[in-house]
Amino acid sequence: MADFTTGPLTSVLVANRGEIARRVFATCRRLGYGTVAVFSDADAEAPHTREADVAVRLPGAASAETYLRSDLIVAAALAAGADAVHPGYGFLSEKEDFAQAVVDAGLRWLGPPPSAIAAMGSKVAAKKMMAAAGVPVLRELGAEDVTEADLPVLIKASAGGGGRGMRVVRTLAELPGKWQAAQAEASSAFGDGTVFCEQYIETGRHIEVQILADAHGTVWAAGERECSIQRRHQKVVEEAPSPFVQAHPELREKLFAAARDAAAVIGYVGAGTVEFLVAPDGSFAFLEMNTRLQVEHPVTELTTGLDLVAWQLRIAAGEALPESGDSGESGEPGTRGSAIEVRLYAEDPAKDWQPASGTLHTFGVPGVGCEFELPAGRDEPFLRLDSGVESGSVVGVYYDPMLAKVIAWAPRREEAARLLASALAGARIHGVVTNRDLLVNVLRHPAFLAGDTDTAFFATHGLDALAAPLASPETERISALAGALAVAAANRAGATVLGALPSGWRNVPSQYQRRVLTVGSSEYEVRYRFGRNGLLAEGYDGVAVVSATPSEVVLDIKGLRRTFRIGRHHRTVVVDSALGSVTFTVVPTFTDPADAVAAGSLLAPMPGSVVRLGSAGVGDAVEAGQPILWLEAMKMEHQVSAPVAGVLSALPVSVGTQVDVGTVLAVVEPVVETVAEGGAA
Repeated sequence: MADFTTGPLTSVLVANRGEIARRVFATCRRLGYGTVAVFSDADAEAPHTREADVAVRLPGAASAETYLRSDLIVAAALAAGADAVHPGYGFLSEKEDFAQAVVDAGLRWLGPPPSAIAAMGSKVAAKKMMAAAGVPVLRELGAEDVTEADLPVLIKASAGGGGRGMRVVRTLAELPGKWQAAQAEASSAFGDGTVFCEQYIETGRHIEVQILADAHGTVWAAGERECSIQRRHQKVVEEAPSPFVQAHPELREKLFAAARDAAAVIGYVGAGTVEFLVAPDGSFAFLEMNTRLQVEHPVTELTTGLDLVAWQLRIAAGEALPESGDSGESGEPGTRGSAIEVRLYAEDPAKDWQPASGTLHTFGVPGVGCEFELPAGRDEPFLRLDSGVESGSVVGVYYDPMLAKVIAWAPRREEAARLLASALAGARIHGVVTNRDLLVNVLRHPAFLAGDTDTAFFATHGLDALAAPLASPETERISALAGALAVAAANRAGATVLGALPSGWRNVPSQYQRRVLTVGSSEYEVRYRFGRNGLLAEGYDGVAVVSATPSEVVLDIKGLRRTFRIGRHHRTVVVDSALGSVTFTVVPTFTDPADAVAAGSLLAPMPGSVVRLGSAGVGDAVEAGQPILWLEAMKMEHQVSAPVAGVLSALPVSVGTQVDVGTVLAVVEPVVETVAEGGAA
């Protein structure tokens, strides 16, 4: 093992942040290793920073000046007395130069040899190597090679994944623009703008094989995972085992054999994943090999009983994988039960997956039985939470918007899906928009429960329907009443005179109290008053108040008693109940004129940085849908377009401008059609 340093291992630095840093720390603590964190200025108060035995600051906030600085991370490991570095995933985890720098510094690298990372670092070169080894691959195309007959094609970044630098091309006319956009995004995310094309299979399944390989020549295929439900080519729901492979057991051994061959041909050592695209007829092709731990590794851990991080540590220390079990059978682990993982993101699926940022005021998932671990001897369904955040965490704009992974295990797949959906529906998540409702809708969808999943799941079943709120309009309406009563209770609790009386209480009939709350495009005007006979609320016949405090409202609704838990944060009120969670904005009684903006203003939908401007300048005519500029936030580019045809009358930003939510980016004055005198309208 020329690429590895040998010797005792006592302390591990994780060259990463958030959930994966906490995950690695958890295993290190169980095995008695010391832990070292690195943190950017944006992560100074993050949970992973506080949990480590020692933490080292990386000055700055952007990835390029912190978590992507290999020199700073190696220096941090040496300064903190760490003798090993775990890369996590993302950032520098698949950079052979970083791995080599760690080894050259006399530190243990808890990943594959730098030579193996280099072999798989370019998807273009990796596909050629796999083809030579007899592993099926898709044909690679350059921009100049694509013809009408090849469409649709997928542009991919050669140096990275996670959906960045990827674009689907359906017409030759859109190829140049999407090629340029993919190059820009790949360069920003990975420092390498190399992209290529391959055939795009609309309804394939994304199936991957977990491998473990030691330095003594043993390679395990430790089960497969299905990760077909994706948004922007980034996984959202993952499970093990794959329901498709379960129905085609002969496919499993073919995938396992191809994965073992892929690992063997590059001399792989450690944990890794070989990803395949499987067509409906069962044929498959190599996509890529991830030379690191995968985000979705918990589903494999829960179905095989393997702690994959522990095995990374053991393999790096020179330990061999068992060649056979106690009874003489193959040492490869079998699988037990079913595990499903969802990635909880701070994003709005209904708004083109727009990422969100802000303070996560409240974060809690009911029924969680463990965090970052494998409970031993469990036969009953359970939940695992792997999270990088907690109540009070700030979700910034510099990093991926994933908040947590919630994983359910059960003896049967349908039980795992039901448990996971119920836990997510009951979660209290206040402060940022999330994809929670979409995840619940997916887990409860008949097609998912039947195992009928592929990479076109959202297109097939309609993103609008899948992203619909769990709370119905009637739930919103009754939640608005609960929210208004909680706000009133909070106001009375702070009153210096007669604070014990309900808000709006009158001994004789008087006018109604009024509170306006909005959610999305809906506005609810709640008009109520309290009298001798209790609550009187317009439009809420049959509703009685059992109790109302600033944090909880109990209503009797036509004989059915329901509890609403309330979270109040600045101008928002979050109402959680078994009927669904609703986040309202409280409309102030008087509007501040300073909050007004010019008609036609395009406001920043998220914090970010302006990375490109469109072709139009101030005074130019623009068409509806014409790109005005591009924002970069959370490692992705987001196009801001003219909402209507008109004239670009203002463009107060330039390339490099940092903006907050609601910043005016541009103003488009709509074209007003006039009718000549005597003409027809």
